[in-house]
Amino acid sequence: MVTVSNVHFVGSINQPDAESVFRIVGERVGGRAARIPDGEVGERYYWIQFQTFRLDETPGLVRVGPELPFKIRDTFDVRPFALDGTVAPADLAFPNLGYADAAIESYAAFRTLRDGGVIPASVRFQVSIPTPVGVVGAFVVPNDRAAVEPAYERALFAEVARIADAIPHDDLAIQWDSAVEFGILDGVEFNGIPFSAGWGDDLLGGVVARAVRQIDAVPADVQVGFHLCYGDVEEEHFVQPTDAGTLASVIRGIVAASPRVIDWFHLPVPIERDDSAYFAPLADLDLPEGTEIDLGLLHHEDGIEGAERRIAAAATVIDRFGVSTECGFGRGPADRTADLLDLHAAVVDAYS
Repeated sequence: MVTVSNVHFVGSINQPDAESVFRIVGERVGGRAARIPDGEVGERYYWIQFQTFRLDETPGLVRVGPELPFKIRDTFDVRPFALDGTVAPADLAFPNLGYADAAIESYAAFRTLRDGGVIPASVRFQVSIPTPVGVVGAFVVPNDRAAVEPAYERALFAEVARIADAIPHDDLAIQWDSAVEFGILDGVEFNGIPFSAGWGDDLLGGVVARAVRQIDAVPADVQVGFHLCYGDVEEEHFVQPTDAGTLASVIRGIVAASPRVIDWFHLPVPIERDDSAYFAPLADLDLPEGTEIDLGLLHHEDGIEGAERRIAAAATVIDRFGVSTECGFGRGPADRTADLLDLHAAVVDAYS
């Protein structure tokens, strides 16, 4: 027997604003989700791309390379950043990164709707935050990544501190979004440059050590989890995982090094992977009580039938888990949102 315990949402949900996200999720999924994000609406809709505007405002950083006609969604300049020599890396002063402001504003809507019964009383407000490596590794030239990372990490951790100061801890859950890390570990290149360039020799050890710092940045009485991801550029991974082996290695390393229990790990499951071999590396995970595994095995292309095949394959290795999509679905068509939410609810109801 396999039990699907809950719905998990990665972060982005295509709706016009946070209130609309909370209303549609509350209506169609309700208490099947332990946590609900605000959908990463507004400037955050394309995950970390809006952070390039913050880097543009940071003294000491400069765009390099020729200006290109191509921009992501005709908005986001893809040229990388480098240190320009005018500011010591340790003295880089980033502007307001926007995560705390968005969370505090969205929480007010969440609290109002929960008090009004639209959201069940048991549900927490989830804030999804990129890891510092995610931003620095995506947007800074390799030679400057190690130098820029500590300053950006301080700025991002300050955003988390503001969130934790403003929102009651028993209402809050923080998710760290780890995507570039898997480009680093699996040897992926972007525009001919390895994601691993600039991060030293012990790549897995570095990923785990950074994860521990991210955990430490979250107060002990706030839930904390990880979204482990292979990227989502126009609904495509930067590389397809051969199996869950790298994902399992990261989970194992974090669990062993973490000073606290991690509340959840979310893992992607490609649509074509309905074979037990994909899930086999998860068999020897020794997770502490209280750590939830959420499998991103829901795909709009094949609905509940495809989910059932992937659940059957996962059940050969693990008998209890939550379900979700592989990544956020805020960049897919808005008219797909309701059906995807209904799929989440139907799968939990079928296997709970």
